[in-house]
Amino acid sequence: MNSGFERFANEVKGEKRYQDGGPGSGNKAIALRDCRNVILRDFSILHGGHFGILATGVDNLTIDNLKIDTNRDGMDIDACQNVRIAQCSVNSPWDDGICLKASYGLGKIRHCDNITISDCYLAGNFDEGTLLDATFKRSAPEYKSYRTGRIKLGTESNGDFKNIAITNCVFDDCCGIAIESVDGAHIEDVAISNITMRHVANSPIFIRLGSRLRGPDNPPVGTIRRIGIDNLVASDARGSLGCIISGIPGHPIEDIRISNVRMVQQGAVRRNWGAGAAEKESAYPEPGCLATCHPTPSLSATPKTSQWIT
Repeated sequence: MNSGFERFANEVKGEKRYQDGGPGSGNKAIALRDCRNVILRDFSILHGGHFGILATGVDNLTIDNLKIDTNRDGMDIDACQNVRIAQCSVNSPWDDGICLKASYGLGKIRHCDNITISDCYLAGNFDEGTLLDATFKRSAPEYKSYRTGRIKLGTESNGDFKNIAITNCVFDDCCGIAIESVDGAHIEDVAISNITMRHVANSPIFIRLGSRLRGPDNPPVGTIRRIGIDNLVASDARGSLGCIISGIPGHPIEDIRISNVRMVQQGAVRRNWGAGAAEKESAYPEPGCLATCHPTPSLSATPKTSQWIT
């Protein structure tokens, strides 16, 4: 991707629009579907397209010691079981770094189970290619970096996410951790520990239960419960977006435990935060979309139960 291009540019104003491909395209460097016993180890991906790696319905998958320096998602693990992701470095300024999904891409509901992500580096604001050549060039404003680069569960969430551990990961000038069930997924038994973040572009912790419900047979609203977050340090987090834990009326998020967290945010929070805001139950789940629903502290929570913060 050339610097200065924008996916949502206004060409009438002379802005340059970046195109990933033709309508309906989803270009990718590596695509795996309905596979078993796969090992991806010790290589690099530059400019991987929509997905550097897209694994759909892949079981017994190991991804180890990869460097991905790319223009959209680093790796998407969709409806996979028994997956180990370790020792990977991902720079993805315009989209997610490591994303777990449970979509309807196989024409059926399939769950995302038994996943570990450990010892990984997520970045979202280096010029593309400068992670691989180890110059680590911070992007100038005209580069139009989105500073995404995060670890996310969702947004595609027709199947469930269960038994997931994320540990010993570093986030650098990118978004934080997002856990999102908006298409009926049950997300439960997730452990997150030993995380450092600096220059956080939006909410360091974003947990959202919504009701987009995109999928066949009118799926019901899902659940999020039994989530543990321990030993997280975040510095220079965006001042206008604290951590958000947000359910919807009648559907609380349950059994969340947050402990040993140190968070330093920028200042300049708006006044009258949340005045007259709607729940936006079916909106695409992003912290910026929900920001007007929440007050200003570092952590805010709407319909939820059984939350411990120590």
